[in-house]
Amino acid sequence: MTKDSGCTKFERLLAERGVLVADGAMGTTLFSLGLEGGGCPELLNVEHPEIVEQVHRRFIEAGADIILTNTFGGNRRRLKLHKLESRVDELNKAAVEIAQKAAAGRDVIVAASIGPTGDLFEPLGPLSHGEGVDVFAEQIAAVVDADADVVWIETISSFEELNAAAEAASMFDVPVSVTMSFDTNGRTMMGISPTQLADWWATTPFRPVSVGANCGIGPGDGVATVYDLTGAHSEIVPVTKANCGLPLYETDRLVYPVGPGHMAEYVELAVRSGARIVGSCCGSTPAHTAAIRAALDAGVAGERPARAEIEERLGAHSSAAVGARRTGGRRRG
Repeated sequence: MTKDSGCTKFERLLAERGVLVADGAMGTTLFSLGLEGGGCPELLNVEHPEIVEQVHRRFIEAGADIILTNTFGGNRRRLKLHKLESRVDELNKAAVEIAQKAAAGRDVIVAASIGPTGDLFEPLGPLSHGEGVDVFAEQIAAVVDADADVVWIETISSFEELNAAAEAASMFDVPVSVTMSFDTNGRTMMGISPTQLADWWATTPFRPVSVGANCGIGPGDGVATVYDLTGAHSEIVPVTKANCGLPLYETDRLVYPVGPGHMAEYVELAVRSGARIVGSCCGSTPAHTAAIRAALDAGVAGERPARAEIEERLGAHSSAAVGARRTGGRRRG
């Protein structure tokens, strides 16, 4: 963790720049570079680090202030699917080192992506709170030891998993960001609303530096989450890292309906709603990041929007592929 004048690099850049640009989809970009479906992205950190570094460099060159490491599925429960559960430390440290190499010489934040375990927690599933904490702590220990700037817990859907991840992160001296996936009528798969997340943030003894939404259905949902978070607690530093709509099959490939041309409107409404970190998730490319950077650098003017404006201007983007089936499981990018 890098500290400057008593604060972390993450906190310093937030204070200096006001709004930060997060990168786009690691998975989407890796697939475009040849990763096969069903493969383990984290294994690329040691077998083909040059490919992962290329992804990071593309997003940095597009204007990202924050790059997320290739560690979304880097916990032992997810790695067990590939018989790699004994390599948590190795794969996570390698990922942080690759991102640091790509960011060398630039004021770019290396955020260690910490995705869900892939299991349900008790009482609905097999994972106890204690085991969940251990799973997250093992991965977080590796990325902190490799000197990641921030722990980025993402795509969480339940309070049980959120509490386990937060407890694990609280064991380490590192800033933490938390995002949940609001993809079911404005709630997570387990029924949590953005307002409930805001209340959790306000009352938990462990308070992340930033909270918000990632993945989900589309830009409209990400902006609506920011709107609700700031409406509930104005001190929150909100994040939106929205999907480019739900994917549709075209012949033999998936196509996302929200292109870079929609990003200016997304940035405008997100910032007017109070967003401090704006990025993109599944289906996005460096071109989306470049469009976000350009829109932010051009300046955003206007008062806080009404929810009706968000729904009118971005709702169509989110619903462009309603009814399309998700494929490939719940993972970032």
